[in-house]
Amino acid sequence: MKREKLSKTRIPIVVLAFIAISVGCGRQLPTEGDQDNGSSENLLKVVATTTILGDVVSVVGGELIDLEVLLPPGADPHAYQLTPRDVAALSDADLIFVNGLGLETFLEPVLENVGEDTKVITTSEGIRVISAPGSAGDDEATGEPDPHVWFDPLNVMIWVDNIEDVFTSANPGNQDTFHDNAEMYREQLRELDEWIVDRFEQLPVDRRLIVTGHDSFGYLVERYGLELIGTVIPGFSTQTQPSAKELAALLDIIEQREVTAVFISDSASSSLAEQIARDSGIRLIPLSTGSLTVATGEAATYLDFMRVNIETIVNVLSSAN
Repeated sequence: MKREKLSKTRIPIVVLAFIAISVGCGRQLPTEGDQDNGSSENLLKVVATTTILGDVVSVVGGELIDLEVLLPPGADPHAYQLTPRDVAALSDADLIFVNGLGLETFLEPVLENVGEDTKVITTSEGIRVISAPGSAGDDEATGEPDPHVWFDPLNVMIWVDNIEDVFTSANPGNQDTFHDNAEMYREQLRELDEWIVDRFEQLPVDRRLIVTGHDSFGYLVERYGLELIGTVIPGFSTQTQPSAKELAALLDIIEQREVTAVFISDSASSSLAEQIARDSGIRLIPLSTGSLTVATGEAATYLDFMRVNIETIVNVLSSAN
């Protein structure tokens, strides 16, 4: 694993001061002996950025870690702003798990100032990344990387491998427990992948057309043989804005391909999508795209998140006129 390449964004002085105090009071990474005594104060202090990543980290780490997830349920990772509590958690962490691929731009300035003993792990390392096309004549790899890797459960299996390796290295005395947790979850991810394949195979090919609020379904489209017709917001972030020409082109293709619904993120602004819906007469279908629900919600785990989303997509596409 390697530390994420960081930007040079400036940080407010008050935040820098807060980090300096917190890091100065940091602690040593727990040793193998500390972990074996089962004391909560000696558990690995772990931070994960998103609820989806946090759920996977919690499954592999189990009761051997003290986990804090930065983003609350329903938060848009593309638009999140750190709180003082987040900064404190990052400063006190032994391990920080990030998705990477440009998802956590809000985190980059703070990571430049965490203690040297803190390991920052990019869990998406090793995944074959989808990229936006570069300009004419450029290699595809020069395009913007798509960070939404979790829409393919086989990518999440790579997360699990990376997380298991990190926990085993940090606490080798509990290697068997981490491995058992990870292997159990890998099997659940294999079953999830098989179930998704089966659900989409029940759709005729001409029904596998989707339009989304922003470009977040690339890995889903590639893995399961869907066709992405277009997006309301171009690019991988909810914070970009389409031009009038791009919106007009989207309306044209929606009409030409007889698309009846747009799948939008329930954590991002839907004003542009609502405009598209008014102009084209299609339905807006909200999905959880970057966050789990609260614990009592229907998508409180990654496995439930995927099943709920896939059921919604398949039901909408199968009912399209």
